[in-house]
Amino acid sequence: MRFPLLLPVALTTPVFAVVNIDYVTVGNSGNAADPATGSLYGAVAYEYKIARNETTLSQYAEFLNATAATDPYGLYNTNMASNGNIAGIARSGTSGNYSYSVIGSGDRPVTYVYWFDAARFVNWMHNGQGNGSTETGVYNLNGANSGIFIAQAGATVWLPTEDEWYKAAYYDPTKGDGGGYWRHANQSDSMTSNNISVAGAANYFDGNYGKSENGWSSILNDVGAYGVDSQSYYGTNDQAGNVWEWNDAIIGPWRGLRGGSSLSFEPYLRSTLRTTPLDLPQSDYNIFGFRVASVPEPGYLVLTAVASGAMLSRRKR
Repeated sequence: MRFPLLLPVALTTPVFAVVNIDYVTVGNSGNAADPATGSLYGAVAYEYKIARNETTLSQYAEFLNATAATDPYGLYNTNMASNGNIAGIARSGTSGNYSYSVIGSGDRPVTYVYWFDAARFVNWMHNGQGNGSTETGVYNLNGANSGIFIAQAGATVWLPTEDEWYKAAYYDPTKGDGGGYWRHANQSDSMTSNNISVAGAANYFDGNYGKSENGWSSILNDVGAYGVDSQSYYGTNDQAGNVWEWNDAIIGPWRGLRGGSSLSFEPYLRSTLRTTPLDLPQSDYNIFGFRVASVPEPGYLVLTAVASGAMLSRRKR
């Protein structure tokens, strides 16, 4: 598990915080893994929280304004402003005084982020935002932009493990006899449309590129644009389509991606498909984004402490 049960951590948003994450709780601890994957993915022995939505342009711009006045780690990609279909964040000023502003709807998911960008975002969140460090806390990067780094015990915000991401997307404790898994992250075993008005749909390539709320004007939709009828059982949005999402899986020299994107055909959205970027975790494409995970509510920690009388063991990998 990421966090020792009795570790004193701040579970409320600091007064200087600028990014608020809407989390859902993923319960039903101890569920079995999905047989469709050879029982490899989806089993999680503890309760946790995961962001309802992908990290948005507005949230990432706030992160940049707090941490990237000089941007020594390349958290900003100039494609964020120049790609006509994805454009979302502009940078102004000179090094030492860079500032960042959202272009268009800030509720679209941020893209052109690679694994190390996402890792630095969660370090910053864990360290209280504001002037919190991007280099230590969850992943002890210390300036690195390559290599494999493991999340530390005691993390309060992190990139979800593959099992955490998978369970939040596909598991349904009311499905079948004692719980089961859907093939898609919208409580469906099939996907037929990317039309927002169709229940159970998602933003993927079904012959037409990204249908936005205002017509065929954007590859990326605002997070949650498809509404409650396209959510997972736990209430997450867009774990099917929109953007591929980084998770914490280690696959050789790569890190994992799941969920498909607005440019993906339906098979790439299925629970049985996992992938990695074409190159190392330095990859940052116009269809790569992420969401974060966090500790359960304080009440859950207290109840579990009383019941167990001991610290939970660190999550197995």
